Amino acid sequence: MTAEGFLEGRRLQMARGVLLQCIMGGYPPSRFYGSDDGDLALVADPKQVHRLPWSQSPRALAICDADELTGESSRLSTRGQLKAVIARYAARGLAPVVATELEFFVFAPNPDPTQPFLPPVGLDGRREDGQSAFSVSSNNGLRPFFNEVYACMAALGLPRDTFMHEMGVSQFEINLLHGDPLLLADQTFLFKHLLKEVALKHGLTVVCMAKPLAHTPGSSMHIHQSVVELGSGRNVFSDEAGEPTAAFRHFIGGQQAGMADFTALFAPNVNSYHRLCHPFASPNNACWSHDNRSAGLRIPASAPQARRVENRLPGADANPYLAIAASLAAGLHGIENQLEPSAVTQGEFEVPDNLSLPCTLHAALERLKRSQLAKELFGAEFIEGYIASKTMELTSFFDEITPWERRVLAAQA
Repeated sequence: MTAEGFLEGRRLQMARGVLLQCIMGGYPPSRFYGSDDGDLALVADPKQVHRLPWSQSPRALAICDADELTGESSRLSTRGQLKAVIARYAARGLAPVVATELEFFVFAPNPDPTQPFLPPVGLDGRREDGQSAFSVSSNNGLRPFFNEVYACMAALGLPRDTFMHEMGVSQFEINLLHGDPLLLADQTFLFKHLLKEVALKHGLTVVCMAKPLAHTPGSSMHIHQSVVELGSGRNVFSDEAGEPTAAFRHFIGGQQAGMADFTALFAPNVNSYHRLCHPFASPNNACWSHDNRSAGLRIPASAPQARRVENRLPGADANPYLAIAASLAAGLHGIENQLEPSAVTQGEFEVPDNLSLPCTLHAALERLKRSQLAKELFGAEFIEGYIASKTMELTSFFDEITPWERRVLAAQA
């Protein structure tokens, strides 16, 4: 839209079916979004209008809500779903607080998708070989890129907590400061967009796939969650003596009750399950533990006022609005129904069958399809439309034969 049109308040409309467009560009049958495929109104959030600092010509980006023409939020909108979850907390006098940790890879350009990704050539003329995890000098070869990333974050008002080199080859992580869930979802979305745009300017490729490299740790989007009282700001997970509360237990119980049903929301792509298949620090379970990265739900070591639950299942490829909404909705479900969690697990442990999670996209979609809890919390229209779109993507994947199949199976009798 032109700047003049935007400032005049001109309404921008979009076909309703676009909210269910799959990643290849196609659409499920129109019955999932209305046979008429009528319009939605895109309503800009005035707090989320940003001049894009990396753009040479003046451009701005406005994060919008997708509203029906009658005025209510579209049930197909993931941002709308998150706002609805936050409103349910507010109705109980509560406010969730979240922070996201996003991991990503920086690669050289990859014009041939049949070839594996390679780390970029750094200022020293070499490609990283994987020995730079947590090193203070690990991103020196990419310093011009990261300098612009930092400058663009400041221009967009994206506060950063810590930035570090992660375990993978040319893999990095940012921790965003905790705050309002909608704000953090917006910031996570903006940061991912920023990364890709700035990378292109520097002749690089940023990849937020869950598992872009074999034999290398994948990329997560861990979600840290706590709940405070509206007004006082008191963390309801800790009592006056600093001990865990019933609300804390019930929140964990709700997370456990929803993780298997919601796996397809946290791990939305075929590639997501490559990360979870080799679960080093990427646990595919609904166990909970104190400061144990093998558990899907980790309670980080913290002071009582910062007691929180870390959901370690979502990958970097997850939709931040949907992943945060699903995680918080499960926690609230536990509080409302006073669900008790399983026994805490510590050290090395075997995952009980009732706390194991789907390990393929097909299995996750089948579990979501059977979930009455998902339809109760997000509405049948959203869940059925989401499944229809993701089923198209899965079918497209099965239409291709992988190099592994040609290499290993072609010689079989």
